[in-house]
Amino acid sequence: MKLSTKFNLALIIIFSIGIVLTSGLMYRVLQENAREEVVQRAGLMMEAALAMRGYTIDEVKPLLEPHMTESFFPQTVPAYAATQAFEKLRASQPDYMYKEATLNPTNPRDRATDWEADIIQRFRNHREEIELVGIRDTPSGPSLYLARPIEISNPGCLACHSTAAAAPAPMVAVYGAANGFGWQLNEVVGAQVVSVPMTVANAKAKRTLLTVLGLLLGGFALIALVLNLMLRQIVINPAIRMARVADEVSKGNLGAPELPTAGKDEISILAASFSRMRRSLEKAMKLLEA
Repeated sequence: MKLSTKFNLALIIIFSIGIVLTSGLMYRVLQENAREEVVQRAGLMMEAALAMRGYTIDEVKPLLEPHMTESFFPQTVPAYAATQAFEKLRASQPDYMYKEATLNPTNPRDRATDWEADIIQRFRNHREEIELVGIRDTPSGPSLYLARPIEISNPGCLACHSTAAAAPAPMVAVYGAANGFGWQLNEVVGAQVVSVPMTVANAKAKRTLLTVLGLLLGGFALIALVLNLMLRQIVINPAIRMARVADEVSKGNLGAPELPTAGKDEISILAASFSRMRRSLEKAMKLLEA
């Protein structure tokens, strides 16, 4: 096997090990960055929902409340307002979701699904937790969810959710007397859940990884080319000239051209040593002929 072949084989093995380790570490970093990006996006959506709730409580409800003696306006309910606002977003971004999931909701559309009920139960069992982040599989791909507990900390909420008899009659007429009652003060009754698709962030991470790997491969090809040129110029070509002269001398042709010995590197030192040996051999041959 030629020296250049051995050198390139060693170079390829070393680079392959390096690229595997680097790509694995980089993919983990990019995935973590993608997750953090989606968490920030989900947090922004959650804050938008809270802002919508606050706006409804402070500005919408005071305007409509005097007119609710005979009719019920769901627009006065903060959860309804926040959910409706995000339904507008879902018209263009169907994979984004906001829901105030409740185990015993007044509005049936707010009833918690199985995985949402598990989140609510976790908040009930771990009251110290104020936020939960996780990833679940959906038909359109992995989706990250951000959840916060809905706890009845305001006694005013019980006016509509303690008993059907105490609740506003117009609301009971709309939703019925079977759901949304029996809530207790300081009880965790549900969870605000924001779901954001991971597909875009994951695709971005993969594109970044492929771009970096492409740059690494291009850099490796350039480095390998330069190293091969240097190896041929500094080592292989001098070694080939030395081998040719040695072959001529071994055949008795002492008139072969001298090897260049300029320089102080190992190849030059070897060439100088070979030239001294050749001159010594010439002198010895002349003495024998004499």
